[in-house]
Amino acid sequence: MASIRHEIPIAAPADAVWDAVRDWGALHTRLVPGFVTATELDGPDRIVTFFDGTVSRERFVDLDEDRRRLVWSVQGGPFLHHNASAEVVAGPDAGTAVLCWTADVLPHELARHVGDLMAAGARAMQQALGRDR
Repeated sequence: MASIRHEIPIAAPADAVWDAVRDWGALHTRLVPGFVTATELDGPDRIVTFFDGTVSRERFVDLDEDRRRLVWSVQGGPFLHHNASAEVVAGPDAGTAVLCWTADVLPHELARHVGDLMAAGARAMQQALGRDR
């Protein structure tokens, strides 16, 4: 299984970043506008439309308020397996945060593409939540 991890510095307080991350239905308006163009809730799932028109069903797995950690899984599509998490920690400077985004995927051949998409998503988060550092 391929594991991809991005540690994303964000020029915003950890609590503010966490508030956007935990807002399950607001990817397109709060966390990654432009990268995600629409989010629709369907029970525990969210249907996500990305900038390139790709639509993905993401299943809610867990929300840990104390650890500021959200876990989800992509259902179907090209994946045999996909599990992801986003965890927000205080950054090295006052008023900053680091968002640790990890995705585990099969087949391995998807790792490079997923990593590229995550990098684009990271840039969208930095723009939406703070300034690019």
